[in-house]
Amino acid sequence: MMSFDIAAVLDYLIKLLPAIRITLVIVVSSILLGLIVGTLVALPQLYNIPVLKRLSQLYLSFFRGTPILIQLFLFYYGLPELLKLVAIDAARVPALYYVILTYALHSGAFMAEMIRAAVAAVDRGQVEAAYAVGMSGLQAFWRIVLPQAIATALPVFANLTIANLKDTSLAFTLGVMELTGKSQTLGVMSRQFLETYAALAILYFILSFVLERLFHLLERRMSRKGMAGI
Repeated sequence: MMSFDIAAVLDYLIKLLPAIRITLVIVVSSILLGLIVGTLVALPQLYNIPVLKRLSQLYLSFFRGTPILIQLFLFYYGLPELLKLVAIDAARVPALYYVILTYALHSGAFMAEMIRAAVAAVDRGQVEAAYAVGMSGLQAFWRIVLPQAIATALPVFANLTIANLKDTSLAFTLGVMELTGKSQTLGVMSRQFLETYAALAILYFILSFVLERLFHLLERRMSRKGMAGI
């Protein structure tokens, strides 16, 4: 009969703590890069730039319509082969960089839709009123559009960040020793898979809960500022 060792769970919790750093590196790097990519992709959608709009739609369809695991394999195994065509040897590039690139592009597709929807949600009449009182286009964007768009996008951004955190569990398939990769190694060595995965689940829950609370506090703070400005 299989027994569950609670003391082993606590032990694995401690052993998994160093791997949190790699997980957070993936999350923070890919989210920041994803914001940049998402902004660049959203612009053709917002300003209806014909050719670039088509390309951005193709990008969105691919990264939103295919599993991230497949995207990881395509970039890890396929990108070095493509780079060989231009005499660039990427064979020694650490797998972590491919993971960050893939997650950034994957997140960027969802960020683009978030940005487009948030900007489009701002009442056009407010922008026209800003022009009427003498604001330039840039001033109207920074003072009127951006604050409201951020407030609208923040809950979606929070969900995307937490989803990104949980999706990093697939990075172990490329040999990256983040939380899931480390737990796999510990489980194989000790044969205590149940205890290892229990510890892993607890850490993911704690990280997700902390992120959720931080974003909730940020939303409340922005809401108070918005009410104060009325």
